[in-house]
Amino acid sequence: MGGKYRGDGGGSQSQESVWDYPRPPRIEADTRHVVVCHAGVTLADSRRCLRVLETSHPPVFCIPRADVRLEFLSASERRSVCEWKGVATYWNLALASDRPPEPDVAWSYEAPHPGYASIRGHLAFYPDRVDACTVDGERVRAQPGGFYGGWITDEITGPFKGGPGTVGW
Repeated sequence: MGGKYRGDGGGSQSQESVWDYPRPPRIEADTRHVVVCHAGVTLADSRRCLRVLETSHPPVFCIPRADVRLEFLSASERRSVCEWKGVATYWNLALASDRPPEPDVAWSYEAPHPGYASIRGHLAFYPDRVDACTVDGERVRAQPGGFYGGWITDEITGPFKGGPGTVGW
């Protein structure tokens, strides 16, 4: 099994393979400093995130609503279903009233399935739909494909689901 970043501020970082993550997904607390910014505005700033870890996917960082600038977000019409977590609600971003909102920059599970209740009240951002997402100052790279929204950092190794030819994984 690959190494693990403890996320408690006291451990050392080592490689973490997405192929060591479980299915169904596991949720774990992470106290690293997570920041989401767009157009010069800090949308989220937290040290109280939850990571969703699932086989073949980079982690998704779920940020508590209390650490998100909710005044810039509104629920969109879009919904999707995860067999494990339930129905996802998507969120549009509007920083200025004179510009159209940016669609579906984040998502949440408002009524998650049993076993995933801890992510209720958290939002996850797509790193390729905002200007920057960072973990302890490291800029995150987006999971390929644009659907899943995982956050790739230097400690995470793949290959990752999401790109061409990976649908059947």
